[in-house]
Amino acid sequence: MKFIYILIFQKILKWKIVGSMPDEKKYIIVVAPHTSNYDFMVGLAVRSILGFKASYLGKKELFRFPFGWLFRKLGGYPVDRSKHTNLVDAVAAIFDEHEKFAIAIAPEGTRKYVSQWKTGFYFMAIKANVPLVLASFDYKQRAVFISQPYFPTGNKEVDSKNILSFYAGHEGRFPKKLPEKLFN
Repeated sequence: MKFIYILIFQKILKWKIVGSMPDEKKYIIVVAPHTSNYDFMVGLAVRSILGFKASYLGKKELFRFPFGWLFRKLGGYPVDRSKHTNLVDAVAAIFDEHEKFAIAIAPEGTRKYVSQWKTGFYFMAIKANVPLVLASFDYKQRAVFISQPYFPTGNKEVDSKNILSFYAGHEGRFPKKLPEKLFN
């Protein structure tokens, strides 16, 4: 399967991967900007090419018949966005249950433009004591950028600036403006 992804993603479509996944046993991958359904395919290609295992959060509607089984098989965890559940605690508990675990999260929570990202990923990382790995799908440059592990400091202002600076200048399939800060 890796060969097919390399052939299509890198040789035919001419995408490149800048950076690599960390040696950490546990981490949260923060994927932005999330502007297209194609982002899922880009993520699967990168995961296969780099050979790492990662789960992801997705809206519960994706996990219905007829494709629900496929999204689960690919590592998906359904999220019911209509209910105000404590997703931070739930994901932190998943980290506690595993010796090795990575999960990808799109902080916008949707493909549409939002002026404010959901910051659950940040609090999940702090609660589970795991680093963030920032990943950006830049369609203009046909590149996926991956950061070194970033351990949130708990200083929201500093962390907000550091996290958002990574995504500056990267364009999703449908470009949209980054939020000015993560926290109000």
